Amino acid sequence: MVVYLDVIWALNLFFDSLLLYLTAIFLKRSIRIWRLLAGGFIGSLIILLAFTPINVYSNHPIAKLLCSVMMVLAAFGYKRLSYFLKALMTLYVATFLIGGALLGAHYFIQYDPELTTKVLMSSVKGFGDPVSWLFVLIGFPVAWHFSRRHMEGMEMTKIQFEQIVNVSLKIGSETFVFKGLVDSGNQLYDPLSRLPVMFVSIKNQLDAIPEQIKKIATDPEPLIMGSGEVPDEWQNRLRIVPCRVVGQEHQLIVAIKPDNILIEQNGDQYLCEKGLVSFTMQQLSADDAFQCIVHPKMLTGPKQQGGTVKVS
Repeated sequence: MVVYLDVIWALNLFFDSLLLYLTAIFLKRSIRIWRLLAGGFIGSLIILLAFTPINVYSNHPIAKLLCSVMMVLAAFGYKRLSYFLKALMTLYVATFLIGGALLGAHYFIQYDPELTTKVLMSSVKGFGDPVSWLFVLIGFPVAWHFSRRHMEGMEMTKIQFEQIVNVSLKIGSETFVFKGLVDSGNQLYDPLSRLPVMFVSIKNQLDAIPEQIKKIATDPEPLIMGSGEVPDEWQNRLRIVPCRVVGQEHQLIVAIKPDNILIEQNGDQYLCEKGLVSFTMQQLSADDAFQCIVHPKMLTGPKQQGGTVKVS
């Protein structure tokens, strides 16, 4: 029998990459093509190792688990343990879904009278393999529990994804684009102008942010105390806004008035010409799913016609 190893390897590379892509779709995560292919390549190495002297070790369940871990790390990276475990479990869910569907379809369309007779005879004469029964009795409740918890986590991810919007800020000649989370709990207004305030994290985008904004986000205390120097073009943009956070009754933050704020949600664009933005170095999302917290009042502006706001 002739075995075309290159064809088998290419198919496994393709299938493993598709499984990682399906995992990214389930989790609503953006993924780069090269990371997708890198993860698929790591998974396809199992096929190549099967034709080497170490195939005894490469086919061991622990080796397969380590291979899955490396696939997830290559495709999604590591930000925190829950972020990594959710991707790993979703990869297995996607694999079992696709594998179960293919196996079910195969047995549905295939009929073997001899195989059916053997299965029926073993069912009549005994209770089957006791190891299989033990596996089912123990494995089913565990699988049910983790599947339920995992599907609840996926549902929460879906709800959060539906609240994610694309935000474009225009300040002078500069335009900044972020992903934002619409938070109904954010009810912060400037008490003098009654303008809603949006919080924006620039921690992971320092290269694209002007020096003046980085200075305000890094050390706002001099501006709040009145000892900091501000360029003339920023004089009319700065606002000192009081706010309350957990553990502190009164706190002052520095906010900037942009020329306009354009928000895209579900294909609709909303123009907010009256709003404030407070830049911070604090990361607002642990897995960087969004970089700003959008005030719901900002979505009440007039709808705009035209193209979409793209987030790189």
